[in-house]
Amino acid sequence: MFLCFRPIFALKIIKLANRKKSRIIGLGVLLVLAIGLVASYLVYNFIYYNNVNLNGKSYTHIYIRTGAGYDEVLDTLYSRKIIINHLSFEQVAKKKKYPSLVHAGRYKITAGMSNNQLINELRSGDQDPIKITFNNIRKKEELAGKLGEKLEPDSLQILKAFNNETLLDRYGFNKENVLAMFVPNTYEMNWNTSPSDFMARMAKEYKMFWNDDRKAKAKALNMTQTQVVILASIVEKETQVESDRPIIAGVYINRLKKDMPLEADPTLVWAANDFTIKRVLNIHKQIESPYNTYKHKGLPPGPIDIPSVSSIDAVLNYDKNDYLYFCASPDLSGTSCFAKNISEHQANARKYQNALNKLRIYK
Repeated sequence: MFLCFRPIFALKIIKLANRKKSRIIGLGVLLVLAIGLVASYLVYNFIYYNNVNLNGKSYTHIYIRTGAGYDEVLDTLYSRKIIINHLSFEQVAKKKKYPSLVHAGRYKITAGMSNNQLINELRSGDQDPIKITFNNIRKKEELAGKLGEKLEPDSLQILKAFNNETLLDRYGFNKENVLAMFVPNTYEMNWNTSPSDFMARMAKEYKMFWNDDRKAKAKALNMTQTQVVILASIVEKETQVESDRPIIAGVYINRLKKDMPLEADPTLVWAANDFTIKRVLNIHKQIESPYNTYKHKGLPPGPIDIPSVSSIDAVLNYDKNDYLYFCASPDLSGTSCFAKNISEHQANARKYQNALNKLRIYK
């Protein structure tokens, strides 16, 4: 009888073993799934979870200099404490091959960025451009200084480009008149724009500004585009009243046609390199300079500032008048008094000089 039940007993043992094995396999599967979920969660956090610390700011910028490598980028990010978890950032960076894809430039980092978003931004080279506005610039050294504050190249590198005769000749300018190339406006460009690329961009803007209409008007004046800008720079410094500018331009054009010296006081201020002068005196008229338009007929060799578009257009659309003289109004409103002959002008000038004397403005 014992022998009869032995196979049944064996079957039970086998079933129990199979059940145990199934449980073990089931637990193993669950364990693998759990590990997979944890690993996926960790990988997700490494790649997609916020890993940027901006201390409450909505955004910031980092600057990667030309020639910088991956280690320098890490130094920048870590020294500014922008990255929360260094290990995760570096692992994702290597996975996405960023160490060999570093691009110089200015990059915007926003709050809530993940490693993936930040690395995609940096390795794409898609910079956040700089806005550059320049106006009321008197000398190329001043412009170079302002650009050096905004762009990666320093002011000396930029000034070197402004004095590079080979580069300037490419665009039809020289060291004296290079400022005539720059049309005042607000421009967007990359932070790491090189001096030569800046010049190329300005040449492109200049070409667009000088459309067929403006070129035709300059030709009608028998003036080059550069000469128009030079005259516009003088007109601009004569008055801040835009309605007077076409009239003043007309006065100067009349004097040029009659081969009379321009006798423009702003050119003496520029030649003296003293922009605090409020009253031009006879001593200033003795300055030895090609910019002294009391001593030298015609236009000076270059502009005395970067004139506004309105001043350039004031010359191109000058008022066709018979005036040969003008001076500031004695009411000191900024407007001008115009005269057709020297006696009228001298009377106007005396009134203005008396107004300055009353205010004790002697220089």
